[in-house]
Amino acid sequence: MVVNLWNRERVADLQDELAQLVHRSNLLGADRSVANWGGGNTSVKTTVLDFRGREVEMMWVKGSGSDLATMQARHFTALRLDDILPLMARDELSDEEMVAYLSHCMLDASHPRASIETLLHAFLPFKHIDHTHPDAIVSICCSDNGRSIAEEIYGKRFVWVPYVRPGFLLSKMIAEAVQANPEAELVLMEKHGLVTWGETSEACYRQTIAVINEAQEYIEARAQGKPLFGGQRYTALPEHERRDILAQVLPVIRGSVSRGQRAIVTYDDADDVLSFVNSVAAPQLVQVGSPCPDHLVHTKRVPLYIDWDPATRDSSDLQERIKAGIVAYQQAYQDYFERNKSEGDVLVFSAPRVILIPGIGMVNTGKSWAMAQVSAALYHRAIAVMHGSTTLGKFTSLNEQESYAIEYWPLELYKLSLQPPEAEFSRQVGMVTGGAGGIGGATCRRFAAAGMHVVVADINLDRAWQVADEINQAHGEGRASAVGIDVTNEQSVAQGIRDIVLTYGGLDVVVNNAGIASSQSLTETTLQEWNRNMDVLSTGYFLIARESLKLLQMQGMGGSMVFVASKNSVYAGKNAAAYSTAKAAEVHLARCIAVEGGDYGVRVNVVLPDAVLQGSTIWSSSWREERAAAYGIQADELEEHYRKRTILGVNVLPEDIANAIVFLASSQSAKTTGCMITVDGGVPAAFVR
Repeated sequence: MVVNLWNRERVADLQDELAQLVHRSNLLGADRSVANWGGGNTSVKTTVLDFRGREVEMMWVKGSGSDLATMQARHFTALRLDDILPLMARDELSDEEMVAYLSHCMLDASHPRASIETLLHAFLPFKHIDHTHPDAIVSICCSDNGRSIAEEIYGKRFVWVPYVRPGFLLSKMIAEAVQANPEAELVLMEKHGLVTWGETSEACYRQTIAVINEAQEYIEARAQGKPLFGGQRYTALPEHERRDILAQVLPVIRGSVSRGQRAIVTYDDADDVLSFVNSVAAPQLVQVGSPCPDHLVHTKRVPLYIDWDPATRDSSDLQERIKAGIVAYQQAYQDYFERNKSEGDVLVFSAPRVILIPGIGMVNTGKSWAMAQVSAALYHRAIAVMHGSTTLGKFTSLNEQESYAIEYWPLELYKLSLQPPEAEFSRQVGMVTGGAGGIGGATCRRFAAAGMHVVVADINLDRAWQVADEINQAHGEGRASAVGIDVTNEQSVAQGIRDIVLTYGGLDVVVNNAGIASSQSLTETTLQEWNRNMDVLSTGYFLIARESLKLLQMQGMGGSMVFVASKNSVYAGKNAAAYSTAKAAEVHLARCIAVEGGDYGVRVNVVLPDAVLQGSTIWSSSWREERAAAYGIQADELEEHYRKRTILGVNVLPEDIANAIVFLASSQSAKTTGCMITVDGGVPAAFVR
């Protein structure tokens, strides 16, 4: 049942009509069983004074491209009702004419474009209106006997409107039907959703919740004793086995769906998902179509269902079925596009947005982690609707032509155009080892600013999460994650890569940056200290590179590795034999991997920094004192010493190294591999020969 969240004390402070509308919208959007992500719209009619001080009747309505759960006052549009209402007299109005007309009705040209369903709100003679897509209501509207079910629940209190794509015609149909039925308290839109109203914001909200709960109570009563989705066909694998198999198949999925455009890949194995994918009816239900127009752009008309018996636990067989399934899906989508396209239509992402695997769960694809999550959230709603509809009768949906008309509808595609433009590293995933340190942290932030999904890998997981949380606050949930990795431990490295796969589906960029340093004369260097340098700076880089290369090969999309070495890689630093030798090994390892990686489109390059003191955990250790002693100066004189010895007379900062790393990982260096770039302010003794 939907919980009534209205709080009169909270609303008492919101005297402004728009503030109350924002609050009501947020309450509706807070429950995704009531309002889909990005779907639904709300409005209020009121009066304002125009620029000449005249009283004008107007309407605030949700702007296109916003989400009820998070929208604020700036996401609503104000329009003059006196200019809109004459449209009721028209017999027809194209979408293009409607958009152009409404732009002239706006009180403020800086407001967002009005919702697609603005005329629905304007034509109905009610002060407050909600349009939502509740699971229980859509279950009725997508049932083959939905209208008769509605009569049992609501009697004569509802108006039933056959499916028509949103716009002028649907708005006029609803207004005329409500006008013809004085007892009407709600509108049920076939294969679409619900419209309710009230004289106050609270009354409107309470009516919406009450209508939904009437439907929910009815469905729950009918569901008693009925097997869910025809009963269980498969049994879900234990959680640890699901994760193991997903770690093996997600890179294959990511590689298969990313031909042409990369995608982020996530998974969902919530109880409702597992119940559905393991059911008898799932293979047939998934082919019926999307239950609601709002789902289509983000889930496509149908998902890809993989016919696989989880009892076999055969991940190799599953990988082959997935690859074949994605190829077949893309061909079918291409055919669907060709059958229905109009002049000017451009084929969008042809791979599935939703992949269902018995025993495992649901895999979702998107141009970002956030959009993959939207796909998942909407398919949860689809599962709930299919449950309700099959409880009441037979699940029905938009036909192919209706679906295409929504998916490629310019007004729907306009919403997607409101999203931020894609940046250099959009759709890519990068891991930075030593990501919580000075160079690592600067690199993570620089990558995130350029659109990347960043994994902050560090032996100090708490500090890694601090960097990741900072990035998420700046760029949105899911843009960064953190993993604890000890690069000297083979199992830790493998587990860290596995965790990345389970978070984003794979990798594109690997920055080998974890580091330590020690400074002793050769005679004072212990075997323990020698091995420690080799373990971190040579073996550690090998382990990260080896496991990452395996993953990049599985994906088959190429990739980039950047090793952060040191001036000491090519220059014999005094009293630093262990460190310098390990760094030299690191550089040659990078060259070797560049040779092997070329066949797979994997580039490997190296940055040689020097004396990056600021923000560095290495330079916060005894290394500072040790290096100062090697030069016969005090520790607090070291930074100035390094500056003076450079040709350019500058200190090198973490951000300088980050810029070089980002360049080497970017498309600007797409034809560069096996290269070393020195970022040290100019130290002649370290010139690469």
